[in-house]
Amino acid sequence: MQPVNDLNEKPSLQLIDFLKNFITPERYKKFQEAIIHRTRHLTIVLEDIYQPHNASAVLRTCDCFGIQDVHIVENRNKYEVNPDVALGSAKWLNLIRYNANENNTITCLARLKESGYRLVATSPHLDDFTPDTLPLEQKTALIFGTELAGLSLVAKEMADDFIKIPMFGFTESLNISVSAAIFLQNLTSRLKASSIRWQLTPEEQTMIMTGWLRNSIKRSDGLIENFFLKKWPDNS
Repeated sequence: MQPVNDLNEKPSLQLIDFLKNFITPERYKKFQEAIIHRTRHLTIVLEDIYQPHNASAVLRTCDCFGIQDVHIVENRNKYEVNPDVALGSAKWLNLIRYNANENNTITCLARLKESGYRLVATSPHLDDFTPDTLPLEQKTALIFGTELAGLSLVAKEMADDFIKIPMFGFTESLNISVSAAIFLQNLTSRLKASSIRWQLTPEEQTMIMTGWLRNSIKRSDGLIENFFLKKWPDNS
């Protein structure tokens, strides 16, 4: 399966108009309704998650709340999507994996920082933010660690801020998928009620819509090749 924005061709509105003929009008209407709620203003980082069913549940949550990009750090643990839990959500998301270096956390977080993201670690600390108080004007990456050990020391040191869910019982933490759902429901609701420009750009919408269509159509690569051959027959 192709990542939704990993196209060798330049996506275009003309290509979308061509590809949408190979799905039902109802499905294309669903794509149009979903794309306007997609965002890259918020993104998720999963650091070295070793329980694939929990991480796959996070993917479902991201799709449900319109989070387009999920950054997956694989240091010791390689993450495989659990199809019974993710329920197809992975094909609507951009899964960006970091597994080429010894400490991929540094690579991931440094890249996000260079892209203008504020790094917010989900870990209980004193005087940290809650979902109700976290400022959202800047693009924000929420970083989640393993269920057992939490975030690595490197992730905590590189974080700009910390966020926690206020709890009043005896249990110290929530399941990662439950935490992600609480954070994202709150933060996306706050974004939509704000004047912050959280939506995808038109170019990003075109790119992602093209990927959704490509992942929904059998033998889509051949169709796309024919489209470009007809559009630019002399283009080698």
